[in-house]
Amino acid sequence: MQMTPELENSRFMKAARCEPTDCTPVWIMRQAGRYLPEYMAVRSKTTFIDLCKTPELAAEVTLSAQAALGVDAAILFADLLPILQPMGFDLEYVKGEGPVIHNPIVDSTEVERVRSVEDVQVLGYVFDSVKLIRKQLPANIPLLGFAGAPFTLASYAIEGGGSKNYIRTKTIMYNDPGAWTALMNRLVDSLADYLNAQIEAGCQAVQVFDSWAGCLSPSDYRQYVLPHTQRLIASVNPAVPVINFLTGNPALVPDQVSAGGQVIGIDWRIDLASAREIVGQSRAIQGNLDPASLYTELPTLKQRAKDVLDANAGHPGHIFNLGHGVHPDMNPDNVKALVKMVHELSAR
Repeated sequence: MQMTPELENSRFMKAARCEPTDCTPVWIMRQAGRYLPEYMAVRSKTTFIDLCKTPELAAEVTLSAQAALGVDAAILFADLLPILQPMGFDLEYVKGEGPVIHNPIVDSTEVERVRSVEDVQVLGYVFDSVKLIRKQLPANIPLLGFAGAPFTLASYAIEGGGSKNYIRTKTIMYNDPGAWTALMNRLVDSLADYLNAQIEAGCQAVQVFDSWAGCLSPSDYRQYVLPHTQRLIASVNPAVPVINFLTGNPALVPDQVSAGGQVIGIDWRIDLASAREIVGQSRAIQGNLDPASLYTELPTLKQRAKDVLDANAGHPGHIFNLGHGVHPDMNPDNVKALVKMVHELSAR
């Protein structure tokens, strides 16, 4: 891990430690994406997966997004799913469909064929990207690494792609808790090594994305997910902040807090002031503007950003973000305007 005084004292890192900052730091999920002309210039020449697996190109889109938007952190350009390939899954990115797993787990007996990643260097292109980005990022801009949470990756592995109801996942989870635990353990072991290798390569913080856990009831989350997410977060280098991000179900926030993370990432379905009461003062909160706000006229966008900042009531330990990713048809000027607004409205 590289932690210079400039990075240690950067807005993002201070906020992650719940220390006062000159203004509220901001970064945006999917900040490098199709809405940015800088990204499309690179993406038009290659496939999505080749972009992820070519360190020079992944570095270019990561760096250009941070520079274009003026955000307080860069996030590594990568994807949640390639870690499933060395675990035995046949992953393909299909144009117009997104990621497809051609050999999903169809019943609990198939969990036995899933193997932990023996040597995380099989994903070396990710760590090479981190090294290249860290060399070229401004000295005071942290680089965030990330991974999918065990539940979200297990769901992809079982459903074979996106799902509205997660019936296959829940059927295995409910019917065969032993097979479910075995699958989650293999994922956690692999993800812990993966995140720690990103940190070793030069990331200052990491985010765990539980993009699909919102489909669960609180009791199911506590029984089938919390122990595994907790073990993953506890396995990450303790010197590095972990952002624990979960979307889709505000009823899970108390259990999300129990799962760990120095920063709790929330979506827009819960008021930030209510989340602050649950999270307390000793951990930071990340969020939580509804991404649809970026489609509004600028005075409305400014008011909506102010509402989020006001909901935090000046507490140290707020990292401004959207409640999920920026949409691909967004006008980049609105995203740039939002970053500026957050910095100006929160200046202390």
